[in-house]
Amino acid sequence: MNYESIWFLLIAVLFIGYFILEGFDFGVGILLPFVAKSDTERRMVINTIGPHWDGNEVWLITAGGAMFAAFPDWYATLFSGFYIALFLMLISLILRGVAFEFRSKVGDIKWRKFWDWSIFFGSIIPAILWGVAFTNFIRGVPIGENFIYVGNFWDLINIYSIIGGLVTLTGFTVQGAIFLSMKLEKPFANRINNIAMKLWLPNILVLLLFVIETYFFTDIIDQLGVNPGVVPIGAVLSLFAVGWFIKIKRNGWAFFMNCLAIIFSASTIFLILYPRVLVSSIDPIYNLTIMNSASGEYTLRIMTIIALIFVPIVIAYQAWTYWVFRKRITSDPKTLHY
Repeated sequence: MNYESIWFLLIAVLFIGYFILEGFDFGVGILLPFVAKSDTERRMVINTIGPHWDGNEVWLITAGGAMFAAFPDWYATLFSGFYIALFLMLISLILRGVAFEFRSKVGDIKWRKFWDWSIFFGSIIPAILWGVAFTNFIRGVPIGENFIYVGNFWDLINIYSIIGGLVTLTGFTVQGAIFLSMKLEKPFANRINNIAMKLWLPNILVLLLFVIETYFFTDIIDQLGVNPGVVPIGAVLSLFAVGWFIKIKRNGWAFFMNCLAIIFSASTIFLILYPRVLVSSIDPIYNLTIMNSASGEYTLRIMTIIALIFVPIVIAYQAWTYWVFRKRITSDPKTLHY
């Protein structure tokens, strides 16, 4: 395997890790105004992700940095063509981060409601936009000569990208609901489990629609064949298993299977892409690939050595933080730091 393929794979892994970890962050933020009946319950919900949300975003920063260093032309075209969408996402993430820290600093109800809704909008906007972005990766966007994006923001909005946005929105919301059911004390957790069951059905219906539409809007048949293989099928089967485990209240297994569904779904996107990184809707000769958008071999080799040293350290550290904060959140005010 050449260095270009290694870094394409590594960036895929970083994005998948981000979708799994930040996915339940987004889901918790989306559910916050609706599942909690009191201020104490809202604080409990926020405290489930309080120690983790900023660490989870490291995966996105690392993925962006890896893209910039390994595939600079991909990074340049992506950030110029998707500029407005990425700007909206950045503003949303900033608003959400500020809300986590400011929300409980003042006891005024209006103050707290403002930040609660800030967390909601700061979560739902990225949850939708990530689906819109990745579906456009494989559907194709207007890229012309010299890898220049010649379209505008509205070229990113189409029926397929909207369905993709709904897939990530519903998927992350289910992920957040399952995570809450594992992290909150029992009476509250049981209520969230019922909500997760209600959210699961729309998620699987949207995913099935997305699979069908993928055959019409992308070149999946040329890339993977009529039978796309075990990975896309695994995404659907995993999501069916999620519903079963939610129903029997095996939340740990439900969370694990939903993680598998995210892994398989995101992997399918990257499988359809490879060896391309951005598809041109104008002409295939303008496609960005891992070869024509990559840095030099020496750069990629040095990056590989550094990644082999530091990526395991980062993963081990983050795993340790989840172990430290593994206990369920209770309604005791002394334990609620957010």
